[in-house]
Amino acid sequence: MKTKFIAIGVMVFSLLIVSYSKINPTLSISELKNLYSSGDYTKWPKPEVDSIVYAQGFQDIGTLGKPEFPEDNPYTEDKAALGKILFFDPRLSKSGQISCANCHDPELNWGDARRVSYGEGRLQGIRNSPSLMNIAYSKVFFWDGRANTLEDQASFPIKDTKEMNFHIDLATKRLNKIKGYRPHFKKAFGKEKLTQEEILKAIATFERTLISPKSRFDKFVAGDSTQLNNKEVEGLHLFRTKARCINCHNTANFSDNKFHNIGLTYYGREYEDLGRYNVTKKAENVGEFKTQSLRGVAQNAPYMHNGLFPNIRGVLNMYNAGMPQPKRKESQQNDTLFPTTSKLIQKLKLNASELDALEAFISSLSAGAYKMRPPELPQ
Repeated sequence: MKTKFIAIGVMVFSLLIVSYSKINPTLSISELKNLYSSGDYTKWPKPEVDSIVYAQGFQDIGTLGKPEFPEDNPYTEDKAALGKILFFDPRLSKSGQISCANCHDPELNWGDARRVSYGEGRLQGIRNSPSLMNIAYSKVFFWDGRANTLEDQASFPIKDTKEMNFHIDLATKRLNKIKGYRPHFKKAFGKEKLTQEEILKAIATFERTLISPKSRFDKFVAGDSTQLNNKEVEGLHLFRTKARCINCHNTANFSDNKFHNIGLTYYGREYEDLGRYNVTKKAENVGEFKTQSLRGVAQNAPYMHNGLFPNIRGVLNMYNAGMPQPKRKESQQNDTLFPTTSKLIQKLKLNASELDALEAFISSLSAGAYKMRPPELPQ
């Protein structure tokens, strides 16, 4: 009888240990590695997410599924092939010198590696060109969300005076006069002359095919525990807990597709940019910018909407310090446009080792270069 009680006691103690380990925030690296690489997301430690984020429909990070194509612009191979040609064709610009690929270069992870891009006449804009990789998973477009669809987005650079400086109607007329395009138009849309809407649909279809290869993170969470080392696993756990990254960089694409003021409005100073407010004209949107995906981020320097951050560690240091939290001067008490940093931004108190781990994990989200040769342009 005594032996039986001891056996029961050991079993109860073991169950308590298992139960405790599921909620204990100080799990060992080996335990964390086993949980995260189990291939079963339900075994992951619970993320530390603010209640307002949960209320808005929080989705945890994970691996990407197949991209969705809109009902009014379904995928076809011929349409994507036409879109690729158009993407690389500088004749969509007024001068015939600037193409979409100028700012979204496949040799530079579909960005341009500049603080801000050059357009027609070497004019510079005010915002950094983000990578187009995995743009199919975005729900809003541009840093300020001025476009609701990828088709709509494709028209903006063409007409922007600091980018391609052309009118889409004139660009369409120019392309319709090029005999070499007619076979491509015929294959994609069944006719030899296209409308501006069809031009934009073809470009958007091609852009939705730009899907990054599986990263080491993807392979790790699918069950291959060898893909991430202990430091990277620590960083993954910090990302979902103490470092608070998961509040905004969530979903399988590591972006919540929302807008936040993280304190980089530069209000009343050089580089001032009111962000989404310029689109909505609502004071609550001052200084808000779209959360960019972190997939491939190690290949996408420089960072932030203005490209002022040259490396990831500098960005992490700013977040660790709680980002800028501007205080009103007495003369600004009635200024309705005075920017307020999001409450999601807080001091993190990460030490140097934790910052190393976080940076190491973020780098694991990159999957190497996805290059593409420019197509031969129709004549």
